[in-house]
Amino acid sequence: MCGIVGYVGKERCVEVLMQGLGHLEYRGYDSAGLALHEGSGIESIREVGRLENLGRTVAARNGHLSRLRAGIGHTRWATHGRPSQENAHPQVGGEGSVAVVHNGIIENFAELKEELLERGVRFGSETDTEVMAHLLAERIEGNPGEPLREALSGVLGRLEGSFAVAAVSAAEPGVVVAARHQSPLVVGLGNGENFLASAVQALLGETREFLVVENGEVVEVTDASVRIFTQDGEPVEREPFEVDWDAEAVELGIYEDFMMKEIHEQPEALRATLSGRLDAGGGVDLSEMGLDLSGIDRIVVVACGTALHAGLLGKGLIERLARVPVEVAVASEYRYSDPIGDENTLVVAISQSGETTDTLAAVGTARAFGGKVLAVTNTRGSLITREADAVLLTQAGPEICVASTKAFAAQVAVLDLLALNLARVKGTIGEDELLSLGRDLRRAPEKVAATLALLEGKIGDAVELFEDARCSLFLGRGPAFPAALEGALKLKEISYIPSEGYAAGEMKHGPIALVDEQCPVVAILGEGTLREKTLSNVEETAARGANVIAIAREDDPAAERVGRVVLSVPDAPEILRPLVWTVPLQLLAHDVATDRGLDVDKPRNLAKSVTVE
Repeated sequence: MCGIVGYVGKERCVEVLMQGLGHLEYRGYDSAGLALHEGSGIESIREVGRLENLGRTVAARNGHLSRLRAGIGHTRWATHGRPSQENAHPQVGGEGSVAVVHNGIIENFAELKEELLERGVRFGSETDTEVMAHLLAERIEGNPGEPLREALSGVLGRLEGSFAVAAVSAAEPGVVVAARHQSPLVVGLGNGENFLASAVQALLGETREFLVVENGEVVEVTDASVRIFTQDGEPVEREPFEVDWDAEAVELGIYEDFMMKEIHEQPEALRATLSGRLDAGGGVDLSEMGLDLSGIDRIVVVACGTALHAGLLGKGLIERLARVPVEVAVASEYRYSDPIGDENTLVVAISQSGETTDTLAAVGTARAFGGKVLAVTNTRGSLITREADAVLLTQAGPEICVASTKAFAAQVAVLDLLALNLARVKGTIGEDELLSLGRDLRRAPEKVAATLALLEGKIGDAVELFEDARCSLFLGRGPAFPAALEGALKLKEISYIPSEGYAAGEMKHGPIALVDEQCPVVAILGEGTLREKTLSNVEETAARGANVIAIAREDDPAAERVGRVVLSVPDAPEILRPLVWTVPLQLLAHDVATDRGLDVDKPRNLAKSVTVE
């Protein structure tokens, strides 16, 4: 979950590395550092805490640093060893002649470290990364004249786990080498300069042309060339791809934080995701999948966190429209559950980054029983896109805030499209009804934009109810239940208030014991058959002293009766209601956290892309 960036080229290395790390800080912000080629040596600079601390140290050095042409950088999410200057990356070996940055986990580092200690190597950190630095330094010292790329390939054979690693050596100024196994890594192509990073977002201000580094490959980057090799040294030819995101997408613009920016980008994310897949008459075209769904008799959605909640919403619509049973599985559990499936099982793997380790492992599990795999991801060229049988890209643009908002909306929209498409294939819904549902779905951008406008300046009273909160409950029934789960996750991950989402009918089976004046209840009242049932459940909490925040359509007298605060949303077609309900939950979480003086974009202990198990 750490961020890596590398550069070789012109006299602006530090500038490029710092800007790249700034765009990758969402991947980890425990510490940060640089390793720079300087003359015949390597200069390492590391600081604990946010990237701004490293920036101040670099700025104080000025002078010669601005003229350096090659180096690597790292922003850390701690796995091995507490956040400290000693444990910050880069880690060095060979008395500073080699520097390494690393994203991932080396599972056999303890055994390797013991070997090195027996040979008299001294360690200055608790990290698994330092093992790689010492192994690389030993390899270079023991094989004079061996290129750094080949030395790194030799070291990789000793490592077990998941990793993306970049290295520089004093013996090869102007060269950066890198390799990957599971953890993400891309190369950016320039003119007289080249780049590498954990994600394309880091480099959007520099290039739109990228190469993917595949598992088991090693890349050598200079100012004039990028060469990719297998671990055995065989050269690899790879076509570059272009990214259509622009640099402004990773800048704040008029907003104070990325979370609020991305909440307000949801209408455009929905518009882009539906474009070309849903025509004006409501017809769905998912021919891009290239999958024959006619024989599918079972679906399994595998995902983590917010993506799991999108999957739960997809399950409800697919089962209702296409009458195909859907299981939604936590990806980290699925891989160990000895799951049942066959060639008629469709596994839908949802991952914003396309690099989520547990979701990728679940894809491997599906492969083992012969299932078809459909990836839903926001990241073109990510690992999941290359391991799936088919891909449906969301078009949310880069999402920087750790707490997902617009990516969630885009995932829900893609699953809605899949439900409509599958219902047509299965013939379970008449054509007129399908087209009507499609036309309703086309209104998603409009309805989400209307919700944002309606709630402008209306969240403050709800925020006040959380001033002395020790916990909170989010309640809903039917499709409002997954929305409640998502609302609870948003609040807990950025405000640090313990929050739980429950099916409202489960209140009497335990959760109601939590209810008092210091446990606000956020209730999505919903519509239709379950509305009256939900109201009854919510009134039970109000009778026990709960301060209720009701999410309900405009001018709802029942909501006014049970709620201390009502957050009104526009009336919307049934297929769009979960998207509309989610907006006030996102805004509530954001404003509660900012009212507490917290950083909503970088919540403690969390990082955006979970690339370790």
